Amino acid sequence: QVQLEESGGGLVQPGGSLRLSCAASGSGISIKVMGWYRQAPGKQRELVAAVGFDGATNVAASVKGRFAISRDNAKNTVDLHMNSLKPEDTAVYYCYVVLWSRQTPDWGQGTQVTVSS
Repeated sequence: QVQLEESGGGLVQPGGSLRLSCAASGSGISIKVMGWYRQAPGKQRELVAAVGFDGATNVAASVKGRFAISRDNAKNTVDLHMNSLKPEDTAVYYCYVVLWSRQTPDWGQGTQVTVSS
């Protein structure tokens, strides 16, 4: 069983920055992939960024150059650093992990990010 605790969402003005953090916990977990999806109202959930155990990253084209993802394997944490935020970045952001022991992801409860003046 994996528990994911997210933090860092909120309201920010266009052009501002936020950092989302996610901590995974559970007995004996070994995590292959950590990352973030987002879902805006009326839209499908989309991948924002992910990072593998080896540090390889996958960042969506829509946020490349503005967002960065980082991971601490020792602490089982993943951060999403969001800069130059735009109103279209407004969404619920979900942390997820994929364990080495199975292919289906585990999800956090989501954290709201609102970009508005």
